[in-house]
Amino acid sequence: MSVADEVLAIYGAHGGGAYFGERVTITEHCLQAAWFAQVGHAPASLIVAALLHDIGHLLEAVPDDLAEWTTDARHEEVGARWLAGRFGPEVSEPVRLHVPAKRYLCATDPDYFGQLSSASVHTLALQGGPMAAAEIARFEREPHHLAAVRVRRWDDQGKVAGLTTPPLESYRGMIEAAVRGAQG
Repeated sequence: MSVADEVLAIYGAHGGGAYFGERVTITEHCLQAAWFAQVGHAPASLIVAALLHDIGHLLEAVPDDLAEWTTDARHEEVGARWLAGRFGPEVSEPVRLHVPAKRYLCATDPDYFGQLSSASVHTLALQGGPMAAAEIARFEREPHHLAAVRVRRWDDQGKVAGLTTPPLESYRGMIEAAVRGAQG
């Protein structure tokens, strides 16, 4: 089974559920994030990262009702570990850092918090809230922190009920090219 087959199977099995307090499914949310990355002329590896940024939610069971979340699911770490076994760091690292990027933006962009959905505000509290100064400095030393900030912004945009995007299957070639690129 190819990596693209694995991805499509995971989304097919688990991506149709509601996206934790949002008005879109997980698959719709990820497709929208990828679409916004494409519209923003991102490189293919970053489009794939945007598409797969929440795959960690699909790899481990979490409560469907956001109100039942009392601890952080650490989905970014779960997803990044899975991705790192299949892709290079240009895909896995922005995924690993997309939650810290939310915390970073809350600490460094005075307008950012007001743009978050209520579900993102809820999870922000579970994820540690806005970063402190030392965390900001550490985050900014991460080689892929700027890519993660871009993925984060597309993540925040990708919550539009009824938005039409290309289907998941249309990313098959891009996924496989990102795998081949990581393998040299």
